[in-house]
Amino acid sequence: MSFEFPDALPASLFDIHVRKMIPFRVDPITHALTGATIKQLGFKRKAALGVLLLSSLAPDFDYITRFWGADTFLRYHRGITHGIVALVAVPLIIALIVGFKKGFLYYFFLSLLAYGAHLFMDLTNQYGTRILSPLDWEQYALDLSFIIDPYVTLGLLLCVILGWRIKKRAQIIAAVTLLLLASYFGIRYYLHNKTEDFLRARLDANTYKMCPLPNDFLRWWFVARSGDEYITGFADLFTQRVCIQERYFIDQQDPFIKRSREDRAVKNFLYFAKYPFAEVRREEGRVVVIWRELAYSFRADEHFVTKVVFDKEGRIVTSRFKF
Repeated sequence: MSFEFPDALPASLFDIHVRKMIPFRVDPITHALTGATIKQLGFKRKAALGVLLLSSLAPDFDYITRFWGADTFLRYHRGITHGIVALVAVPLIIALIVGFKKGFLYYFFLSLLAYGAHLFMDLTNQYGTRILSPLDWEQYALDLSFIIDPYVTLGLLLCVILGWRIKKRAQIIAAVTLLLLASYFGIRYYLHNKTEDFLRARLDANTYKMCPLPNDFLRWWFVARSGDEYITGFADLFTQRVCIQERYFIDQQDPFIKRSREDRAVKNFLYFAKYPFAEVRREEGRVVVIWRELAYSFRADEHFVTKVVFDKEGRIVTSRFKF
């Protein structure tokens, strides 16, 4: 067995850039490019592009929940609008509006295709989606790519540009792009499972979660649980090493941790988090409870973290979630 305990978290230049931005800003661009790519497959009716773009973006209409705070957005994003009922209902509504007089089935198929492509792409990344809502509110994720995947976005962008420049070959370009995209996710699926098998052979635990890293293929972040302990670190197929970053003892009996669970931001955070961990800090007459989602703890600074501050009397002064 080869284990390492790194002093600092290694990071790519892309990851450093990601830390400075809200990752969800790239989502609409990628999904819109997906709709434009589907259009190049040969759908030539007048309203086809508009229907495809609208349907590609429609699941993210839940962005409106950002007006009620980041923690509310965390709870409701990729919820009901990303479920199987919406997958049928929204394309049906779009088709009724656009193709009421003519072409209902045509536009329903287009809308269903674009809407489904959006849900599939969200399902592949680490953030996941409540794909079975409202029948099942569990969040599912294939964990094949990080929230932002530049290879997917740039590949779709190149497809749209080439299709626009070489119109006679646009259909072939789009078909090849979608085939390569499917192959890309297939390769990542293989690497995900291969890395998990590699980790299981070297680290004894009860549960394992493999998390994709930005701009990385052979190195994956992991969260493992063994009894009352979480273990986080890297599993690297290239160097054949397991690097343990942190060990967290799960002790939720602290009264401040229990009281923090009553806060709205924490409730929303716990609704989302798969591997939440709370720590208590006592600072100059106040107590701070910090909740972390360990699946994202490879990122520097504080991301996917909720802080609850108590005053001397034990009352909650502030609470805040940060992506």
